[in-house]
Amino acid sequence: MRFLHTSDWHLGRRFHGEDLTDIQRKVIDHICATARAENVDALLIAGDIYDRAIPSLDAVRLFSHALEQLPDLGIPTIVISGNHDSAHRLGVGASLLSRAGVHLRTDPARAGTPVLLADDHGPVAVYGVPYLEPSLARAQLDIEEASHQAVLTSALDRIRADLADRPADTRSVVLAHAFVTGAVGCDSERDIAVGGVDHAPAGVFDGIDYVALGHLHGAQRVNSRIHYSGSPLAYSFSETGHTKSLTLVDLPAHAEPTVTRTDLPDALRLPLARLAGPIEDLLSDPAHDHLAEAWLDVTLTDTARPYEAMARLRQRFPRTLHLAHTPPVIPGQATDTPTYRERLHGRGDLDITHDFIAAVRGTKPTQDEADLLQEAVDELRARAQEKETV
Repeated sequence: MRFLHTSDWHLGRRFHGEDLTDIQRKVIDHICATARAENVDALLIAGDIYDRAIPSLDAVRLFSHALEQLPDLGIPTIVISGNHDSAHRLGVGASLLSRAGVHLRTDPARAGTPVLLADDHGPVAVYGVPYLEPSLARAQLDIEEASHQAVLTSALDRIRADLADRPADTRSVVLAHAFVTGAVGCDSERDIAVGGVDHAPAGVFDGIDYVALGHLHGAQRVNSRIHYSGSPLAYSFSETGHTKSLTLVDLPAHAEPTVTRTDLPDALRLPLARLAGPIEDLLSDPAHDHLAEAWLDVTLTDTARPYEAMARLRQRFPRTLHLAHTPPVIPGQATDTPTYRERLHGRGDLDITHDFIAAVRGTKPTQDEADLLQEAVDELRARAQEKETV
């Protein structure tokens, strides 16, 4: 059986202010065209359909554009909600859409209810596990612990229990939206850490023939059975080097799946590039002529911040979207004291809170204080997630 695996459409997202509506519509058309050309048996969309829980009108129109095409493919489409989606909003009309072959899986309690397919080799059960916010999903899954591993384990236990009652030759596919240990993230993904942990081990999915993951925007292999399709478009300059693709999965009867990445055409790739150097070099070097229409992330290395740098750069590079200034270290003036930006880069709320207490009081938080801070940070993040998605 052949599947087309995609995820993280983030409909409605902008790239540093640039409108992506037209290219997102073309990506949807390309996904549907690929499903036809590759003769797939089902389309898997592993979450983050929208970029916001309350999507813009343009985003809703884009999803409507997709829904107009998906039934015409003549194959089932299985969709789960991601951490950017509102499960309730995305799930509206799920029963009606299922009659047209579009199966929305947004309720954690239904994780063990599959979409059943079949081919010459027997049945295939496709399960949808929507994004599970631990503090919210534990009540829906009737478990005590609020962690990514606990809620995913509970959902997969329900799936394995359902599989145990099915014929022995039933193959299994699971869609999930999560950060699995060993995978690599990038700057455009929202933090989902709980208790300082944002991931769950791959062993949670033991016994499943293929796991179609969403959440991370770089296409990657966790192991032979577990894959991220990645986002079809880049959503941060940290993805400048990514090759965006769709994932084709061939699931045989008694062997590991065969996974093939099909690159998106050049016309659907955002023209991203990064430049670094003194401003006068960037403005005069003919080697940069080919970047005149590129979307640029520029780092200036001048000793002093140049006057009206963005305006000057945009005279040559109209789509300079992000500008940073990193002056060189001057001999004799080198310092080990990092800048405010450097101190914050890559650090979470909890680390910053610990640093604040140490700076004000002169000592690090005690273990009891650290536990209280962790509880407070988790509670605030969970409230923000609940406000957006519930």
